Amino acid sequence: MAKSTAACLDTSVLLRLLVGEPERQAKIAEEAIDELCKSGGKVFVSDLVLSETYFALQFHYKVPKKEAITVLKNLSQSEEVECSAIARSVLTQSNLHSANPGFVDRIIHAQYETTGTPMLTFEKASKKLPNTRIL
Repeated sequence: MAKSTAACLDTSVLLRLLVGEPERQAKIAEEAIDELCKSGGKVFVSDLVLSETYFALQFHYKVPKKEAITVLKNLSQSEEVECSAIARSVLTQSNLHSANPGFVDRIIHAQYETTGTPMLTFEKASKKLPNTRIL
């Protein structure tokens, strides 16, 4: 995290910012983020929070995968938000909404790639990913 990070968001705050519900909490979250940004800070969103948000948008808010990916990609490119380089890289992949393996599996794989060790999985779709062994 950069020194200018003023706060780290959890999934509940990020969801309220993205969907605006419940309205009162969304407004509180927006005001808090605005205040942090006006003082020169940024907010950090972890890969785990992005992953949880991705699933929550789809399953609880019925947001299509393509739209959920677009929202998260836009978020990762925002000046007020800091995401990991891994998340930013994965979110720039084309057709991520229909890719198999999908967004979260690609985040996991990219994190493991930084260790230089192979990822073991039973997910046959992961054979497309480098340094991966299907069991």
